[in-house]
Amino acid sequence: MTLNLTLVGQAISFAIFVWFCMKFVWPPVIAALEERSKKIADGLEAANRASRDLELAQEQASQALKESKAQAAEIIEQANKRANQIIDEAKEQALTEGQRLQTAAKAEIEQDVMRAKEALRSQVSLLAVTGAEKILGAIVDEKAHSELVEKLAAEL
Repeated sequence: MTLNLTLVGQAISFAIFVWFCMKFVWPPVIAALEERSKKIADGLEAANRASRDLELAQEQASQALKESKAQAAEIIEQANKRANQIIDEAKEQALTEGQRLQTAAKAEIEQDVMRAKEALRSQVSLLAVTGAEKILGAIVDEKAHSELVEKLAAEL
């Protein structure tokens, strides 16, 4: 193989081309590659941060949900206690009202019994006077013998 001028020309032009590429083309390509590499690294870091933030948000949401459930259970428990308390108070009021009505009914019955006894006494005394009148054949003065009639009525 002989070295001829064409080969030397090609080598020189290739060297000039390589020098030109290294001087003017290579720096912008390297800068673009480095910028793209930096953007990719930043994107991966942002994705990692977003993933961590998502996990943290999910944990916080889970914790908030647990707290809400606990509060709801506590509120339900308090409502049940209050309902039981209201029921107990209503039972007590009903018992008190029932006892009051029972006492009032007993008092009314006693009054009715007393009225009936009084009515019976007056009727018995009238019958006794009428019977005595018929037996004696004479009119008995009720006003004069009222003490005796009262005694008789009290015995009955």
